[in-house]
Amino acid sequence: MQKLIVSFVILSSLVLSAQQEANNTYIDFNYFGGNIALHNNDILHLIKGHPEGFIFSWNKKTFGNQDWEQRYGYPDYGVSFSYQDFKNEVLGNNYALYAHYNFYFFKRNVMLRIAQGLAYSTNPYDKYQNPKNIAFGSDVLSATYLMLNYKKERIFNRFGLQVGLSLTHYSNANTKAPNTSVNTTVFNAGITYNLDTEEPEFIKDLDTDKFSEKVKFNFAFRSGINQSDVIDTKQYPFYIFSGYADKRLSHISAIQFGTDVFFSNFLKELIYYKSIAFPEDNISGDEDYKRVGVFLGHELFINKLSVISQLGYYVYYPYDFEGRSYIRVGLKRYFGKKLFGAVTLKSHGAKAEAVELGLGVRL
Repeated sequence: MQKLIVSFVILSSLVLSAQQEANNTYIDFNYFGGNIALHNNDILHLIKGHPEGFIFSWNKKTFGNQDWEQRYGYPDYGVSFSYQDFKNEVLGNNYALYAHYNFYFFKRNVMLRIAQGLAYSTNPYDKYQNPKNIAFGSDVLSATYLMLNYKKERIFNRFGLQVGLSLTHYSNANTKAPNTSVNTTVFNAGITYNLDTEEPEFIKDLDTDKFSEKVKFNFAFRSGINQSDVIDTKQYPFYIFSGYADKRLSHISAIQFGTDVFFSNFLKELIYYKSIAFPEDNISGDEDYKRVGVFLGHELFINKLSVISQLGYYVYYPYDFEGRSYIRVGLKRYFGKKLFGAVTLKSHGAKAEAVELGLGVRL
């Protein structure tokens, strides 16, 4: 509890000190408690108590000064800090920092927050000191949370209330084994505080003309490091070359079709390891570690950011690893009209393979 109070006081001081410089902003503080979801039977021994913690957020409102703000119903954007006590000494505590968007529905009474960031685990896996924590193989993790709340601002002066459900997710995306990850479903309740006495009116001058654009061709290079599920094997770099076409359907949406070529060096070592350690699997060790996939995708444009989701299938698949289908989800950031950077997660169902850092061009 002392850690909660200290963190809250520090963050409150930082945000309030910037109050005079920030217009149309508010802060919120949410306490949460809930349960770890059993998404993998291997973590059954880690599900003991009822995790609890808090999320403290700074939010910037939009009022339609840019077209994308009006198209998405005047969302908020901001940063969040969270603390989560898993009530289990094996898992320890997690601290996380996020960037987020708040989207509104039903006359702005319902808010959906989507947040992505990085977390620090106080007690990750250690072969000798903490061998039971197979959820977190590293102290730095990828962190995600979704929050669906009923929300009312300015109930009393500048104070408001919100209440609802949230989902938190922590994983290192196989950069280091083990990595079964942890999902927590929680109930949250909190208060909001507006830093401004009054707010401007929403702007409603959106151009409703139909959007039209020719098919564009994209080329991307992605890389990073990852590791097989065999603990104490080495981390290796991977390289992915992608080419795809996209067609904009509207101002906010596009469909994609393309191909990926994967050079996953961890797979080369895994094939060699399996050929020696498990002769009953009839693996020679000479199988090709490269893979080629084709995919269909969708891109959702939000200002200079976009959210991508792709479903792929390996057409060249010489070694069986986690099945022939794969999923990629993540964010792109455009720099001008042609260049972009991307951070994506590639997985086979709920089994993450890698976090990919990418650069590309859209012609």
